[in-house]
Amino acid sequence: MSSDLTKLRNIGIAAHIDAGKTTATERILFYTGRTHRMGDVDDGTTTTDFDGQEQERGITIYSAAVTCPWKEHTINLIDTPGHVDFTAEVERSLRVLDGMVAVFDGKEGVEAQSETVWHQADKYGIPRICFVNKMDRIGSDFEHSVQSLRDRLGADPLVVQMPVGEGPDFKGIIDLLEMQAFYFSAAKEGATFTQADIPAGHVEAATEHRRRLVETLAETSETLVDKYLCDEAIGVSELKQAIRRATLARSLFPVLCGSALRHVGIQRLLDAICDYLPSPLDVPPVIAGDPKKPDVTHQLQCRPDQPVAAMVFKIVAGKPVDLYFLRVYSGTLKPNMRLLNATTGEKENVSRLYRMFAKRRDQLDKAVAGEIVAVIGPKNALTGHTLCEARMPVLLEAIKFPETVISVSVEARSSNERDRLMEALHALGRQDPTLAVKFNEETGQTLLSGMGELHLEVMVERLRSEMNVEVAVGKPRVSYRETVSHVAQGQGRFARQLGGRDHFASVSLELGPRVRTESGPSFEIVHALSDGALDLEYLGAVDMGIHDAAQSGILGGYPVIDWKAVLVDVEYEDRTSSEIAFENAARAAFYEAMQASSPLLLGPIMDVEVVTSDEYFGPLMSDLSARQAVVRDTSLRGSARVIRAQVPLAQMFGYVTKLRSLSQGRATASMTPSHYAPVSPEEMKALVG
Repeated sequence: MSSDLTKLRNIGIAAHIDAGKTTATERILFYTGRTHRMGDVDDGTTTTDFDGQEQERGITIYSAAVTCPWKEHTINLIDTPGHVDFTAEVERSLRVLDGMVAVFDGKEGVEAQSETVWHQADKYGIPRICFVNKMDRIGSDFEHSVQSLRDRLGADPLVVQMPVGEGPDFKGIIDLLEMQAFYFSAAKEGATFTQADIPAGHVEAATEHRRRLVETLAETSETLVDKYLCDEAIGVSELKQAIRRATLARSLFPVLCGSALRHVGIQRLLDAICDYLPSPLDVPPVIAGDPKKPDVTHQLQCRPDQPVAAMVFKIVAGKPVDLYFLRVYSGTLKPNMRLLNATTGEKENVSRLYRMFAKRRDQLDKAVAGEIVAVIGPKNALTGHTLCEARMPVLLEAIKFPETVISVSVEARSSNERDRLMEALHALGRQDPTLAVKFNEETGQTLLSGMGELHLEVMVERLRSEMNVEVAVGKPRVSYRETVSHVAQGQGRFARQLGGRDHFASVSLELGPRVRTESGPSFEIVHALSDGALDLEYLGAVDMGIHDAAQSGILGGYPVIDWKAVLVDVEYEDRTSSEIAFENAARAAFYEAMQASSPLLLGPIMDVEVVTSDEYFGPLMSDLSARQAVVRDTSLRGSARVIRAQVPLAQMFGYVTKLRSLSQGRATASMTPSHYAPVSPEEMKALVG
């Protein structure tokens, strides 16, 4: 494989569940020569879905990395899950990738999780190409799918291919740059294809699409617009260069089509990945902070002769050691290096390097800037931590994950297994940042919180099958949050003798609501003290006390979100004030202010999308209404009716079973977390008394 960074592509494949990502990945591996037989999702034989639960359920649960060659290029590809419960796998993958292939179902177009992954890619500024898959499916509609990109994503799609027929009539694809049709041999699993003139029935549509393509690209370049206005011929290579520039700028998104299941269009998709998506050198330098100087930033150049800087974006627990996935942003990483964990200040060893091919490991003697590799050796690093050389400490922006929305209680079957359970939960938490474990001292229960019922179901099954810990599991419950409704003051005093010495501190603060932003934490702490009023270590203790108090509110012990605390006054004594005293005083001040702020209990609201035929539309609408749904809109998608609504998660337990019953198994639904909203006074009384 090529070691030229200009020929390297770090990409992910992402989409709504069942759009065909894993099947497309399987075809890519076959056509690039990395596998000699294509696996099947339904049979549980695909390369990237190698986990037992993935094979059993027929869905992708964990992101999997593979590397393959194509026309002198090296493609590092990560196949990501499509189910919303595993959106953290998509989040951490996109954080370290340079480009993305967004796969869409040719019948459904943009679906709920399609929107989620698209906006995740927006957040990280990732260039994308679109692949409209399943063009052989009955009801597929290429033009509708392209229009849904405009309507639901606000994207500007650039059609570079169109299908020859749709549904049962789908035969091949038309390349609008070369104005040629391509037909893929079913007898040879699509490994060979023929090129021919565009069929007569498609010439008019192809000519119109080509005209729009050239006109759109001409607007991006003075050279091309001059040629276009003068009716001069514009070569294919010129058009490709213009598409690449527009793709990297994220002003246009090339749209291709095919059918991964029927082996149509994958080789042309590989060409587009190489032609249009960025290499690590095309991406702007990464901005990193300085762990010792908060106001200082560094630009990390993608060069092997720079100091090493890498991010941990995934951890896989294993015996005897864990496997850490890294994106190397600068420098050359080698075995037996000792690096600084800039996030914790600790030193970590990197003993071995691997290039991953799903679950197989190929050992490396080095990894240069721009590469994605796996290592063993670190002990205490977590997802989002920065590993770098001590001579040049830098801190990369951490990965932000969504908050958990659902919990179950888990209990060991015997007292002998309790320690093993806690050890197993700790291991799962290290791997999955969206899995939270909390011990309730009042009830003695251990609560496992995650992104949805399926997420928790998978984690419990891992406890039993992989870690041999038999557990009793309670019913799912909603993970509520607390917040403040208006500004209030609180004072906390701590005066106590501990360990044979007196400790004293007093903290006064003002606590009020804070509007949540798209990114960043859901809280803010402001120091409104005069300069030098309190030593820095004591200020740090105050912040720690406030943070700790916000982890469990006063209504039901739920985390407090969307708040702003202003530290307005402190009292201290030279001889008796301590960090312990200020931490406890700050905690007490927070609770007092929250008590006076008329706290609210918040429940998670879900965006729900239901797709059904017309005959079940009425019963499904009635059922949603009974679940306190707020219907946002209803629309037609081909012959299907689409309902989009927002529903409290507390009302959605068991919904899939009810949906199947009401529609005789013909309707589908998907849910994604939207926001938190105050529960009704009646619900609040029932939940917290």
